Amino acid sequence: MKTLTRTATAALALVTAAAACTSPAGEAGPSSPARRPLGAVRLVAYSSCDDMLAGLREHAARTVGPWGFGGPMLMMERRDTAMAVPQAKSTVTLEHSTTNTHEAGVDEPDLVKTDGARVVTVTGGTLRIIDAATREVTAKLRLTGDDEPAFLPADLLMSGDRALVLLRGGGIMYKSIAPMKSDTRYVLVDLSGKPKVLSTIRPRGQYVDARMVGSVVRIVTRSEPDITLPQAKDDATDAERRKLNQRAVRTAPAGAWQPKVEITDASGTRRELSVPCERISHPADYTGASLLTVHTLDLARGVTDAGTDPITLAADGDIVYGTGQSLYVASNPRWWPVDPAVMEDTAEPVPDAPSGTAQAPIDDPTPAEPTVTATDAPKTTRTPVISPEETEVHRFDIGSPGPPVYAASGKVPGRLLNQYSLSEHEGHLRVATTVTSDDGERSESGVHVLRTSDLAETGQVGGLGKGERIYSVRFIGPVGYVVTFRQVDPLYTLDLRDPAAPKVTGELKITGYSAYLHPGGDGRLIGIGQEASEKGRTMGTQVSLFDVNDPAAPRRLSQLFQKDSGSEAEWDPHAFLFWPKTGTAVIPLNSYGPNTERNGAVVLKITDSAISRVGMIEHPRKRQSDMVYQPGIQRSMVIGDAIWTVSDTGVQVNDAASLARRSWIPFS
Repeated sequence: MKTLTRTATAALALVTAAAACTSPAGEAGPSSPARRPLGAVRLVAYSSCDDMLAGLREHAARTVGPWGFGGPMLMMERRDTAMAVPQAKSTVTLEHSTTNTHEAGVDEPDLVKTDGARVVTVTGGTLRIIDAATREVTAKLRLTGDDEPAFLPADLLMSGDRALVLLRGGGIMYKSIAPMKSDTRYVLVDLSGKPKVLSTIRPRGQYVDARMVGSVVRIVTRSEPDITLPQAKDDATDAERRKLNQRAVRTAPAGAWQPKVEITDASGTRRELSVPCERISHPADYTGASLLTVHTLDLARGVTDAGTDPITLAADGDIVYGTGQSLYVASNPRWWPVDPAVMEDTAEPVPDAPSGTAQAPIDDPTPAEPTVTATDAPKTTRTPVISPEETEVHRFDIGSPGPPVYAASGKVPGRLLNQYSLSEHEGHLRVATTVTSDDGERSESGVHVLRTSDLAETGQVGGLGKGERIYSVRFIGPVGYVVTFRQVDPLYTLDLRDPAAPKVTGELKITGYSAYLHPGGDGRLIGIGQEASEKGRTMGTQVSLFDVNDPAAPRRLSQLFQKDSGSEAEWDPHAFLFWPKTGTAVIPLNSYGPNTERNGAVVLKITDSAISRVGMIEHPRKRQSDMVYQPGIQRSMVIGDAIWTVSDTGVQVNDAASLARRSWIPFS
């Protein structure tokens, strides 16, 4: 059985801390969790394959448990099949919106892209090209087999006439039962005529995320050691199982850790590349159970003889944030409260132990087991140790052509919410985290300011939302906005102009919370989230318009509330559209109240002082077997004078002013 590293998901990262009510920001007291000092993190390159192998073997042996390195991982098998119809490329480019991204000029993968002349989307394993002028599907390219499920998750990036489709899997397999095969794929497609696959990149590992600056894409892949662990006897103890696994790890070859990538070109020729040992680095504290590889792919050039210029670090990571000059990969703390691989030894006398009983330390790296007598034999028990709640952040310089260059690493206490918890500004990285006490009873949040050159801390402000956790973060220039929630929603404003002395300047308490914050123009902030009762029970989607001109006195100017509803924009900012030219905002909305179940997208008008509802866009109902359902809208775009919306059944075009339907383009 091959090994597996546990991966933190967005849902598991959103565990609400059970704690006391809110205390004023910056106020210390018994309700605050103990603060741990920051730990320095330094990345070191291996000097040789022998050096790499020795280090990874030993660290992985310390980490491996009786059942391997972790639990289940989402997986799915895929097989490429392609079909296409002739494409008539439009020469008309209309004014259009783009994917809602964290940083301007840094594109993020999403299920739909447009250049104003065409709309490219990937759903159900099929890439489709729609002409924006004729509103017709002009080409299709099937990327999956007929025997594969229709809900295959995939994202894409597009530059000129090239698209990169990032395919990842579902399904659950357990490494303790059978070997896992990763079939993550990055497919480069030529869109210039009839779409065709130029190359397929299959890394050994799971896709984490990607960022594109210009036409250059940086893809982050996570992998685990490719080690087959022995099958223990059914009645084996956990200690015996772990010791067997450690022996397998300590004899595994270097190739078990070296990330590999298989590249298939348009002719079907395959070649396999391994990351050289000298391009693999490690921090001082690492497990050997996971590696992160950054691939570089210029869509304008395609896959060259150098492959994808991979570099690797022996670390874990689940959050990617990028600017025009830097790529950050952050590793949140393990989500389980006790790390089963980190144990303290406690020795106590063993009563009535038979003479000659073999007693060996569990971590003994040697195959031979010493023999001791009853009077000398200690009984070794393993006491769980709670892992520190700390987040590692690694920075890579991507300002020059070619592969990224490792720049620095740092560590902050607590857990990140998502990539919006990170923000680079004028030589500093701002990091917002929530720290929870070991017993889970106390929590508070804060912002740490790190120098980008070495990711050493220059300043920090804490005490935000005592007993609460972060629900949303937005940094805009030298100002930060943090929303925490348990029963009411404190919106904090922060002055970050002095990196050495960040400070809270204002606080607004209202019911509910904002799960996503978006710049709304000069002195305005738009919040998407949930209204809640005074006891903290969520009641439905709310959209808020905040006046933040005065950092000391933020206030809400307007609120739109839809009872018994939710929006995908709360957890996926790509689902939010704001078109400043007309003040139009579009968000998916799913209503679930009695006799009010409706799926669609609500269109809003946001001015300098108010939010008003324009109307609702809904896609045609679809019959599946004996059931009729209304598909949920996932994305929206502005192209010319129309609003385009995307669901898993098709694309609809509505007039931007009247919302009258112009076209329905089914995915048939």
